[in-house]
Amino acid sequence: MKQLLVRPEGPYRGKLLTDGLEHYDDICEELQLLHFGCWQHLRAYFFKARKVSQLPSIRTLASTAIVDYIRKVFDVESEVEALRAQYEQRGEAMPLSVAHSLRQAKSEPVVKRFKDWVDTLLPGTPPNSALGKALAYCVRQWPKLVLFLEHEDAPIHNNFVERQIKQYALGRKLWMFCYDKVGAQASANLFSLVMTARANRVEPFEYLSEVFAQLPAATTVEAIEALLPWNLKPILDARRKRSEAVPQLHAP
Repeated sequence: MKQLLVRPEGPYRGKLLTDGLEHYDDICEELQLLHFGCWQHLRAYFFKARKVSQLPSIRTLASTAIVDYIRKVFDVESEVEALRAQYEQRGEAMPLSVAHSLRQAKSEPVVKRFKDWVDTLLPGTPPNSALGKALAYCVRQWPKLVLFLEHEDAPIHNNFVERQIKQYALGRKLWMFCYDKVGAQASANLFSLVMTARANRVEPFEYLSEVFAQLPAATTVEAIEALLPWNLKPILDARRKRSEAVPQLHAP
């Protein structure tokens, strides 16, 4: 993990959103990163408590955490995303202050009530029970879980990344040579290019076709950097617009 954050030009300085694995704490402390907690991983703990607990009262308490508190935090994020989509349809970027105002007005009161609820419940809950583990996880991660309230550019979960990784995890069971070290490195490189293209709203097949056509002539660092998705995007977009502007000929 640390290798991904430390490059020849220096270590990454910024924000990192993870689950509760303690190894991430050490990395963030060493690299002085802002460490955010994932609300989806928190919710998964309460989902498990609701599923495996035998007592109806415990299942009810787990449902309370999910429905009355965590879901409401997610609902605010859905509202933020809907507003962001409206801005994008108008060709504008949504100001970060919009997300900040919504989180402060709607999420923060819910988050505070949730923490009071957890603190009240935790002392009387068996620590080795599924609910006890969910409550303890919440308390341990709390400073990271609430950090999003002050950083409106940070998401509250890493669901998008988890979904993208799932595709790769399923695919490598079928793809040849993935468990060979060289093959795994090659597939990881291609996967990184595809996901970076998607993140920059570049169609992956179109992007890779252009890269493979130009790569043999790219003999300098500058030429290779010119093939990165965000650098090729204006060229591909302009080419697509020209293609769409050409009248299509139809056979009689």
